[in-house]
Amino acid sequence: MITLNFKACTAPVGIVRILEVVFTFSTFILAAVPGILTLSLWTRCMLTWCFCFAITLLILLLEFTSVSTKLPISWNDFIAAFAMLASLLVLSASIIYPVYSTCSKCGRQIGATVTSYVAFILYVVEVWLTRAKPDEISGFTSTVPGLLKVLEVYIALIIFSCLNLVPFSSFPGLQWCAAVYCICFIFAALIIIFTICRLTDLLPAPFDKVLKCCNVFCVLMYVTAVVMWPFYSFKHYPQRDEYCTSGQFCSWDVLVFITFMTCFNLVAHIVDTLYSFRLLFFVSQT
Repeated sequence: MITLNFKACTAPVGIVRILEVVFTFSTFILAAVPGILTLSLWTRCMLTWCFCFAITLLILLLEFTSVSTKLPISWNDFIAAFAMLASLLVLSASIIYPVYSTCSKCGRQIGATVTSYVAFILYVVEVWLTRAKPDEISGFTSTVPGLLKVLEVYIALIIFSCLNLVPFSSFPGLQWCAAVYCICFIFAALIIIFTICRLTDLLPAPFDKVLKCCNVFCVLMYVTAVVMWPFYSFKHYPQRDEYCTSGQFCSWDVLVFITFMTCFNLVAHIVDTLYSFRLLFFVSQT
């Protein structure tokens, strides 16, 4: 039997979600300008806003009808992980969209950029509202290590999208780095999935010990990638190609970007490891 839960819409986090739905939908409508249908980056931004709008609306409906309490997943872990992922997705779209779609006289595109940044701020507020409080029993993904896991997965996805733009398969050192990105991505994604699906009891050791081992392993792996990726990249591409114009991205630019993202993800893994050794959390099994 469905029980209506009006607090799902009147509580602070519920109000924030309603605003997220409004602003992501508004951004989608404003950005749907005829004539830009073939631009892949524009398409990615549109998919981001549409995806966040649909999932946020679904969360609102499930909580309003109390169906969320009957799902065989850790609901708190799911909404915390989604809020973090949505904030990263919308931030990326807010940065990418104006670079390729706006101009000084493009009123709709400027409006879409503004509403997109507002949606990003709202998702950050939701992350803050759903985060684990001190001395509070909460799910893993609402803690700092859990939020960092989502960040690590997202950065790895960005790196994967860039690997197709560079000839990494021609150099063994870069192939090793690609393997590092894949292995660490799989570990982080599995931890999130096991937590949300309440499968941590299937692990061969206590969850906190598995988490610490994975974090230490990923830090060591990323250390090798931070050293090897720039070494092999700039050994074969020591400088920017002369034919590249100021507004054009070349292989050298992508290599620099991947180097930066690799270093950033290493820092995220180090902070994650430090927190996993000092932070006590509780994974709900109810």
